[in-house]
Amino acid sequence: MGVKTVSTVTEIKVYSLKELAGLYSVCPRTFNKWLIPHSEKIGVRSGRFYNVAQIQIIFESIGLPKNIVETY
Repeated sequence: MGVKTVSTVTEIKVYSLKELAGLYSVCPRTFNKWLIPHSEKIGVRSGRFYNVAQIQIIFESIGLPKNIVETY
């Protein structure tokens, strides 16, 4: 059984916590826990959305979202 990584283009734009969690295929509560160690660097969300600069920091801190497809 091999694993093949399928790359997808993730646009850097404003995202809500729920949208970001969807990109990483986890629930929003789990994703929020991932962000806690980086919260000082990310800063406070304004309203529902993280701004573009914050999204850039999130992607740099925890990595870009990836889709994994198993091949047999």
